[in-house]
Amino acid sequence: MHQTEILSPYTIPYSDLVILSSSSPFIDERLRSVYRSIVETLGPAGSGFLAVTGVAGASRLRESVLPLARDLAIMSHDQRKRILKDHNLGSDIPLKNLDRHVSSFVMQLNFQHRSVSKAQSFQNRGNQNSVEEYMEPEKSSSSADQKFNNLGSNFKELGFRMMELGLCIARICDRANGSHELEQSLLDAGSAKGRLIHYHSALDTVIIKESGKKRGSRKNYDSLKFCHSEDTLEGCITGSDLWQQWHYDYGTFTVLTSPMFISPSFSETADARDECISPCTKECPSPSGHSCLQIFDPKKNKIFVIKAPPDSCIVQVGESADVLSRGKLRSTLHSVCRPSGLEMFSRETFVVFLQPAWNKVFDISGYPKELLSSYDYSFEGDDSRDGQPDLNKVTDFHKIVPPLTARLRDGMTFAEFSRETTRQYYGGMGVQSKR
Repeated sequence: MHQTEILSPYTIPYSDLVILSSSSPFIDERLRSVYRSIVETLGPAGSGFLAVTGVAGASRLRESVLPLARDLAIMSHDQRKRILKDHNLGSDIPLKNLDRHVSSFVMQLNFQHRSVSKAQSFQNRGNQNSVEEYMEPEKSSSSADQKFNNLGSNFKELGFRMMELGLCIARICDRANGSHELEQSLLDAGSAKGRLIHYHSALDTVIIKESGKKRGSRKNYDSLKFCHSEDTLEGCITGSDLWQQWHYDYGTFTVLTSPMFISPSFSETADARDECISPCTKECPSPSGHSCLQIFDPKKNKIFVIKAPPDSCIVQVGESADVLSRGKLRSTLHSVCRPSGLEMFSRETFVVFLQPAWNKVFDISGYPKELLSSYDYSFEGDDSRDGQPDLNKVTDFHKIVPPLTARLRDGMTFAEFSRETTRQYYGGMGVQSKR
């Protein structure tokens, strides 16, 4: 099978990011070099992706929050509805759709509610292994919900830390551009969207479909065990080579944790009368050796997969930052691939979407026209190698990604741009409406 080329993004420690985002002048030549590398990496000549390590407490919060995404995805609708309500969470996809391959759980994170003092005192202690010590336990509706006791508080705390990271990046980019527009646009918005995402394994999809049928059926139970066999799994579910289709993020910055991969281990002692038949799970290293996040580099006409440090946070540029910076920052076309032959693994991640205020007006009069039109391209790649599907089989991006020139007009507000982008991607006549 063709080996896709791996890209390791430029990586910096969070402590450097904090210093560089301050208003103090750079005295250290090393910091000057780091600053230049950040600007280049997020600019037109770079990948548009950056990895940040050492965000205080983020590693432990990631370990606490991410595994719950799968539990929420495969549980009964009524139980999930109760837990989400208890923790002020919702979803931005139809969870009653039994054919879905992704489940997500969202919360609006307000800037004024950031627990800066707690995060700062935690950072000063230098303790990155304990999170629960300063979290207030949340009440649970039933004993079955105990594992979700701190879901809401940990979700918010992880989100707040990633929001701070995004603000640091905005300040650094503003400094390079000689303005305060990026940071101010984020603060004017007043909030960001936190999203806990579960990318289903093939077995997860089978479990979800079976859970929608009459429970307690020995036939259903046996089919789950049958489908667990790797030899028969392909016959039980037809997977796609993409968990998430190619797209641009249309906000300002997207901050995400390095993904967690989970491998199921089916229990032979499970009772068919259980409310929800599901396998045991365990975290495992990436089965493909990378994050499964892939990008297209139009300069090299290549598709790369991102490989970031395990406990890092990844920052990527969105289209709004691209437009507000007049092309000095560059958003990147990306997708999430589902490696062939590894259908038994699920993928979990946590994402914070930072965006301008809804009433922010876009002025594209100063945006270089050659950059605006450079978004419209196709990829010349092979459809297969050695009889195996190749990630490079996407050849006509314009057929699945609506061009920026068709979605953005001068004088549009961010709300209008958001609606038009969503419509052209996923509306009734959208290019991905049936994908």
